[in-house]
Amino acid sequence: MAHEERKDFNAMLRDGKDMPKTQLVTDPAAIAKYGGSRMYFAPPIDYDRAMRQAPPGRLTTVGEIRALFARQNGADFTEPITAGVFVSIAAWACAQRGDDSTPWWRTLKAGGELNPKYPGGVDEQRRRLEAEGHAVIVRGRKNLKYYVKDFEQSLFPLEFL
Repeated sequence: MAHEERKDFNAMLRDGKDMPKTQLVTDPAAIAKYGGSRMYFAPPIDYDRAMRQAPPGRLTTVGEIRALFARQNGADFTEPITAGVFVSIAAWACAQRGDDSTPWWRTLKAGGELNPKYPGGVDEQRRRLEAEGHAVIVRGRKNLKYYVKDFEQSLFPLEFL
């Protein structure tokens, strides 16, 4: 995201944008990729609620949150692009409030990757994760990416909202 200091992320968090909703996908490639035709769209505030479930020392991923939403809403999958945007909105909204009510640093990208779009980038997320006992490793030579080592062992089972 750009120009975060000029945006009201808490207003974005509360803007449901006509969600939740389910949409039928007809593109055969998308159906094959995601394993079905029923695509669910969750509002931003639902991502915030799901992210709050992970207690200290435990983790979740955007994919785990998406899978939870699909299961609880009878869909085959949850739309991936808005999911990435909405977890970032939840993180920035928490930072703007100046509290840690949404432990955004515990929500990872696929494969346990840290999210450079969170407040403070990977450096801040890494600092917070390491403070909770997680080991962060670096992969790559030029385009460095950061991951929580053995993140699967720390995944927290999300509950229906």
